[in-house]
Amino acid sequence: MSLNSISEQVPGARPSTARWIGWTIAALLAWGIIYSQLVPSSEWVVASTGVDRSSHLGEAVSFFGYDMPKVLLLLTLVVFGMGVVRSFFSPEKTRALLAGKREGVGNVLAASLGIVTPFCSCSAVPLFIGFVSAGVPLGVTFSFLISAPMVNEVALGLLFGLVGSRRASMR
Repeated sequence: MSLNSISEQVPGARPSTARWIGWTIAALLAWGIIYSQLVPSSEWVVASTGVDRSSHLGEAVSFFGYDMPKVLLLLTLVVFGMGVVRSFFSPEKTRALLAGKREGVGNVLAASLGIVTPFCSCSAVPLFIGFVSAGVPLGVTFSFLISAPMVNEVALGLLFGLVGSRRASMR
């Protein structure tokens, strides 16, 4: 599939958008191919060193040869995914959504927004300062500041898995 055929299939897409989509699909396919070859490549690393696979050193080399590229690949994918998500949830949109809300509604909205947005503490603090300077009430901004870096989907899944759904949902 050529880039021109992508721009013809996506209505209203500019050639630069079609090129970006094409490169993104190609990069994701390359990522998948590389990820699927981690086990054979780690076995090749152990075999090329001449170390016995069943020894402690062989296990360590195999572990390093498998997990180091795996972590780097997953980190690359997560950073790319969060970059895409963050382009849709910009700080300006978040600030505009929270400005002018009453305390009760604003607290729930800010905490909910902090849970679903991919802001870490290094970006939540400047957002907090921006919210305060934009006139968002202090309690609402604290709700966002606390929930953004601390609560996420993974933590909620772990909570439900550790204590059970009845306790986690406080019923």
